[in-house]
Amino acid sequence: MSDLQTEIKNLIIEALGLEDMVAEDIAADLALFGDGLGLDSVDALELGLAIQKRFGIKIDAEAKDTRQHFANVASLAAFVAAKQAA
Repeated sequence: MSDLQTEIKNLIIEALGLEDMVAEDIAADLALFGDGLGLDSVDALELGLAIQKRFGIKIDAEAKDTRQHFANVASLAAFVAAKQAA
């Protein structure tokens, strides 16, 4: 597991108040929404804001591929890494 993935997992736990979880409880390929981690649209907004603040990147909520970037921790880490490299 990459350091960025671990950091994102910890950010999810902190930002969404999931005190009963640790980073190891969230698999990198676990769906963040629906049947996976069970996040909802409010969680998506909070997580998006937390990611923008932590990593200093801009997320376009209206972009057609944003939903794909937030599919799981692995895709989110790849998105953050790409944004930071740009």
